[in-house]
Amino acid sequence: MREALEARLRESLEATHVEVIDESHLHAGHVGARDGGRHFRAVIVSEKFAGLNPVRSQQLVYQAVQEWMGKEIHALSMKTYTPEAWAADHA
Repeated sequence: MREALEARLRESLEATHVEVIDESHLHAGHVGARDGGRHFRAVIVSEKFAGLNPVRSQQLVYQAVQEWMGKEIHALSMKTYTPEAWAADHA
């Protein structure tokens, strides 16, 4: 699922950098984990975030994976960056 999520984010958002970490092991026994939903943390760099506030950027991400939310994905935390913000933050 991690690889599929990474590929979907890269393709849907035309992302130049995507890093997805499966943190499901940190939530063992959690209601969503018991039902099979996994917990992920993602870093996404895309020009599509340009001019958007953080909430709108996250909405774009959730739109890209909406059919997985509540099923394969129980929780998705994220940091979104434009390429310029990513370069400035990781210089």
